[in-house]
Amino acid sequence: MAPLYTEYSKIHIAVDCVIFTYSDEKLKVLLYPRNIEPRRGDWSLMGGFVGDRESLENAARRVLMQTVGLSDIFLEQVSGFSNPDREPDERVISIAFYALMSNDRHNRELVAKHNGEWFPVDNLPALIFDHKEMIESALGRFRYKASRDLVGRELLPEKFTIKQLNNLYDAIFQRSFDTSNFRKKVLSLGVLLQTPDKETGSSKKGAYLYKFKRDYAAKDFDRIVKV
Repeated sequence: MAPLYTEYSKIHIAVDCVIFTYSDEKLKVLLYPRNIEPRRGDWSLMGGFVGDRESLENAARRVLMQTVGLSDIFLEQVSGFSNPDREPDERVISIAFYALMSNDRHNRELVAKHNGEWFPVDNLPALIFDHKEMIESALGRFRYKASRDLVGRELLPEKFTIKQLNNLYDAIFQRSFDTSNFRKKVLSLGVLLQTPDKETGSSKKGAYLYKFKRDYAAKDFDRIVKV
């Protein structure tokens, strides 16, 4: 019996990772200069082909380990990118994922080894192929998540002020939320625990530090902020 599917051409499957972090009050994405042709040296997301015995998620987590030295971080599939002409030499379908990572966790030496740089999402360089579209799609998915769930655990230090959480949301959505209303909303969710510690750098009185409750798991709230 002739092998099945012989009439179909071979298509390569890849994953690309949109890795977000938060630093200097900006939401940033990790980019690398591409090290192969075509468009060698142009800015790119980090990705790779899916192995014969790999799932899409396992391939994405492998890329994360090779890129930032971490695999146990938030990861979610975004979408497939399948334009036949998206890469000039071969037919490659890529599945984009986005990851959330605290700025103090990743392996900086590993990032530097591959010449990686962090760029604010509102000030990106020119990117190869459809990688800008991938970032925009990932940012849209992340914003939807942030509107339905409190996302500070993935991006802030273990202890943080409500103002720092407010600043994070300002950076995610690229707009300013009213401080008083934001504070009331996030405290009403019942997922934050006030600690006895204070952050004293911004004022003499200081602001209490909060952390996520130990048993907190992602929830689908009515709405935290309007997308």
